[in-house]
Amino acid sequence: MSRCARERRVYFIEEPIVHDGPDRLEVTLSTEGVRVVVPYLRHGTPDIESAQAAMLRALLDREGIQRYVLWYYTPMAVPLARDLRPLATVYDCMDELRAFKGAPKFLVDRERELFSRADLVFTGGHSLYERKKDRHPHVHAFPSSVDVSHFVKARAAQEDPADQQPLSRPRLGFYGVIDERMDLELLADVAAARPHWSIVLLGPVVKIELDSLPRAPNIHYLGSKSYGDLPQYASGWDVALMPFARNESTECISPTKTPEYLAAGLPVVSTSIRDVVRPYQALGLVHIADSATDFVAACEAALSEPEGERRARADDFLSQQSWDKTWREMSALVARTLERQASVRPVPARDSEYATRKDDFATGE
Repeated sequence: MSRCARERRVYFIEEPIVHDGPDRLEVTLSTEGVRVVVPYLRHGTPDIESAQAAMLRALLDREGIQRYVLWYYTPMAVPLARDLRPLATVYDCMDELRAFKGAPKFLVDRERELFSRADLVFTGGHSLYERKKDRHPHVHAFPSSVDVSHFVKARAAQEDPADQQPLSRPRLGFYGVIDERMDLELLADVAAARPHWSIVLLGPVVKIELDSLPRAPNIHYLGSKSYGDLPQYASGWDVALMPFARNESTECISPTKTPEYLAAGLPVVSTSIRDVVRPYQALGLVHIADSATDFVAACEAALSEPEGERRARADDFLSQQSWDKTWREMSALVARTLERQASVRPVPARDSEYATRKDDFATGE
């Protein structure tokens, strides 16, 4: 959306915050030019969705938005804009949300409605594309990309963050949400098999009990970190991990961290997630293992592989990847959709704007 904001106004509508004060909308301009909209709703609001829908209509009136594209990241947002009349509707499907822990049963119905409303559908990976391609005539796969210039900073020597500095080497690191998609038993077994390895985990613990996390002297939970701090932490790792469980919630994930780890110059060890096996394992860019014994062996192989050769392969792959490229391709598809819609309802596509809403359940790979 930061790329989109270079061309048009972008309103990114966040989750509502329930507070003691009156209902209001807070709109702030991010450093990238995205207008971030946060609804504040008073405690006891009887129908939160209806209240947000009214606030969204008021926002369009207040900002003078008449020609726009609705861009959905979740079917849960359908009731908020059901009465609006956009130039076109985009469903940017990043995950199979119905498979996530805590997903409401009616999410399936809302996704069905969103497919009927959408003019264009994007999927966040090839496995998800295979799952959705027959549900709409205009579905396009856009696997996770990467901001290489940001993560390549990890290849240069950096001062270790204070909370990571005391940890012994080798260090095997992971960043992202720690939830039901993580194979906690695998982590515990790897830590037990190699007690001299430091396993570093960055990110919030969501939807699972803290008591369920494996505990060992060499497993270190350092909490949430900002996007800007990730290269500094990664620069102090020896191997990057993706120890995902193999269950319904991971069948269609396309972890954004895969190309980010590669850009950081790290060897990567992952379980056999389909969108990691293809294309990353096929190109010799990651090690794949599922059992604890095989995972430990893969980490040992990653620790010993020649850095120069590995980075050369990664850089060749990454030279064809960027969020700028992804946005150019998405934007072209949106433009063609607007042209198609204009033949029915002629409105200048160049005057359109995009409104987006954050995903209710998916919180990152």
